[in-house]
Amino acid sequence: MNSRNTTAFARRLPALAICVSLGLGVSACSDGSRDQDRPAAKAGGGSAPHEQLQTDKPLAELQGQGGLSLTITSAKRDPAGYVTVRGKLTNDASTVAVVPAELRGDDLKVLGTGPSLGGATLVDFAHKKRYYVLRDTEGHPLTTTRLSTLKAGESALVFMQFPTPPSNTVGFQLPLFDTANVKIDE
Repeated sequence: MNSRNTTAFARRLPALAICVSLGLGVSACSDGSRDQDRPAAKAGGGSAPHEQLQTDKPLAELQGQGGLSLTITSAKRDPAGYVTVRGKLTNDASTVAVVPAELRGDDLKVLGTGPSLGGATLVDFAHKKRYYVLRDTEGHPLTTTRLSTLKAGESALVFMQFPTPPSNTVGFQLPLFDTANVKIDE
C-alpha cells in the first residue's frame, strides 16, 4: 500500500467508525419488532407488542380533538439515558379522523420529516425543565411516524423517546390533548 492509499484509508476510517457505531446504536435501541409504527387491529383482533399486553391499568388517558384519545400504557427509564413512553392512539368517533399536523410540534426541522408525534414533551415540574422528543442524526423524531388517518374505532400503537428527567413523576403533554401526570418506571 502506497502513501496515497494509506492517506485515503486514514481519512475514511473515522467515517467507517461512525457508521458502525450508529448501526450498533440503532440495533441496540430496537426491540426487534417491526410493528412499532403500524396501526393495531381493531379491538379483539390482531397482535400488539408483548410489553403493552402486560399492562394492567393505563398510566393516563388523554382526550384530544376530533374524537382522538391517547392512552399511555407505559413510561420506562432506560439505563442508556432515555425514557420510552408507549401508548395507544384511538379514534373514538364514528367517522374517519385525520391525525392533526399539530402533533408534530412547531420545530421546522421536525415539520419537514412528515407526520409524527414529535410535538410531545415531558415536563419535570420539580426541576422546572421541559424534555422534547429525541431525534436521530438526520433530525427525525424518535417517535411513531406515518400517522395520517384512523378509521372509526381504529387504534394505533405509538411510542415516544425522551431524555431522562431526574424526577420519577412528570407531566406528559401532546399538542391538542389534555396534560397528564405520568409515573416513570425504573
